[in-house]
Amino acid sequence: MSSSPTGGDAQMGALPRAIFASRWLQLPLYLGLILAQAVYVFQFWTELVHLVEAAFGHQDALASLVKSIGYKATPIKDASGTITGYEPIAKLNETILMLVVLGLIDVVMISNLLIMVIVGGYETFVSRMKLEGHPDQPEWLSHVNASVLKVKLATAIIGISSIHLLKTFINADNYTDKVLLWQTVIHITFLLSALAIAFADRLMSHVADHRH
Repeated sequence: MSSSPTGGDAQMGALPRAIFASRWLQLPLYLGLILAQAVYVFQFWTELVHLVEAAFGHQDALASLVKSIGYKATPIKDASGTITGYEPIAKLNETILMLVVLGLIDVVMISNLLIMVIVGGYETFVSRMKLEGHPDQPEWLSHVNASVLKVKLATAIIGISSIHLLKTFINADNYTDKVLLWQTVIHITFLLSALAIAFADRLMSHVADHRH
């Protein structure tokens, strides 16, 4: 007697297909990140326009920049040493310029991180983008996988944390020692975490090579 596929076998075949097709549920997430990327582009150009206007003496643009970076001018103290106010900022100075530029670099690095997550995540977890042979194919995309993507993301986060830490040190007068200490500790934690991820990935790759 020959056997024929039963209804149960067909259902078992359809279930894995449905589970595998569920990866497309991630698509709205990546589209949302693209929208977030557009917001970052708008933020970048807004800050850049304010910087250019402030360089030409526009006081409203300068005030907007000072507020966005949390910069405070030289404090005014009374006889007892209590801060009663801050000297007015009449023009763009080197410290403000440096903090704004670092902020712009920070936006670019976060934007790069978004691209890495969007493109690498889609390619790894959703569907192939068929970019082989395309002149603009990212070099890292040809050998990307979940482990490589994880290490690259950790490295990018360290870069972003470094920019934040540098901004804090440049503007250190406006932060307490506690804030400076904790930001440094957090940055070191990110660094150690990235090293641990890279070491674990290399160890797993080494074990996999031995098995083969």
